[in-house]
This record gives sequence, C-alpha cells and structure tokens, in this order.
Amino acid sequence: MVEDAVKEQIYTIPLRQAKLAPRWKRSNRAVLLIRKYLIRHMKAEPSQIKIDASINHKVWEKGSQKPPSSIRIRAAKFEDGEVQAELA
Repeated sequence: MVEDAVKEQIYTIPLRQAKLAPRWKRSNRAVLLIRKYLIRHMKAEPSQIKIDASINHKVWEKGSQKPPSSIRIRAAKFEDGEVQAELA
C-alpha cells in the first residue's frame, strides 16, 4: 500500500454469515460483513472505510447467490483515520 499508513494489516475475513441471508442477497450481505469487520478491527467510523473495487469484484465473481466463504484483505489506516482496503 502506502508508506504513510499508521497501521497496515492483512486479514482473513470469514463470510459464512452471508449464507444466512436469502440467496439473492448473499453478496450484498458479504460486502456489509467486510465493512463491519473492518470497523471493528481497525477501530474506525463507518464513513471512513474505503473498500477497493477489487474486493467488490471478488465477492460478486460468481454472482449474487454464491459469494466466497472467506476473503483475504490488506487494510491500511492513515493519520486522519481513513481506512483503505484492497485484496491481499
């Protein structure tokens, strides 16, 4: 990522809870789970989380009904509190 990041971490985020949603909402739920995980582990506000398009493409790769069961993400937190996430 970038050298001016205060904290940079690679996470393996489980997306098993997305299977609890109706079939047509599973990928939407997976993206929300990723955002929720980053809020908790990076200690950031919901408005400060920036998710890269590559994560979205990976979740939606097999359509809305079959998201991956887990995903590896590299997250970086900056001085102003902004968190940027991309595929690891």
